[in-house]
Amino acid sequence: MKLFKYLLLSCCFILPSFAPQKQIEWTAIGDSITYLNDHADETGNRVTKGYLTRVSEKLPYVHYTNQGHNGWTVTRIAREIEKLGLTKADVYSVFLGTNDWGQGGKLGNLDDYEKSTGLGTVYGAYRIIINKLKSLNPNARIILITPMQRGDFVYIRNHKNNARGSYNPKDGQDLEQFADAVKAIARVENFDVVDLYHKGSLSVKHAVKFKRVRDTITHQYKNFKYPAYTPLPFNAEKDDYPYPLEAVDVTYDGLHPSDKGNKIIAEMLVKVMKKQR
Repeated sequence: MKLFKYLLLSCCFILPSFAPQKQIEWTAIGDSITYLNDHADETGNRVTKGYLTRVSEKLPYVHYTNQGHNGWTVTRIAREIEKLGLTKADVYSVFLGTNDWGQGGKLGNLDDYEKSTGLGTVYGAYRIIINKLKSLNPNARIILITPMQRGDFVYIRNHKNNARGSYNPKDGQDLEQFADAVKAIARVENFDVVDLYHKGSLSVKHAVKFKRVRDTITHQYKNFKYPAYTPLPFNAEKDDYPYPLEAVDVTYDGLHPSDKGNKIIAEMLVKVMKKQR
């Protein structure tokens, strides 16, 4: 009898450990960095796995919906929020900001977020997005992701689509201010934040191993590391693509994460997602 009671009691402690892992629905809202996870052909197949895929491989119980929109800003996501077909999820991540900075969007300040001032500023637009996510699931976990530092971007499929890196201000604003805005909103809301901007291994000096452009004296192609390449011109109509495969580091084109960059992002996200709240 005592043996039976002991076995029964043991089962009571053991059985819960065999409970199935709860499945988690994750909606990832973002720009081209998120979008490209499912459009590797648009990277020239330089990316084999985006950060969404890598997270779901590490955490098989997490199932993602890709709401990445190529070239979109915080403001445009907010403007179109009711048209995106967003549904209830357990986790939402918002990874935006680099296009707002690159397009000279007005950042605003935390008051714009707290007072819901609307689409006039990035802070105000973030409030619209967050309000929508809370309305879909008040108990959802929301993770904010800061933009990462940028080198000189040259689109692999259209060299005329290019932009200078985040080492210089754009319209009087630094990309770091946009990253800090994301962190400020996360603090106010008590959200998790994944700070890519201040991650050392994702800094601008690691964006690419080099940029291959013409030497201004010899006019011959030469590999220039950061920051030596920053003052050198690139002629989109005449010059070769400045990032051959051997130049790829944490980005493959100066802006969009490579496999290496996506791996770092995924590892940071996995760490946050595994954390109990």
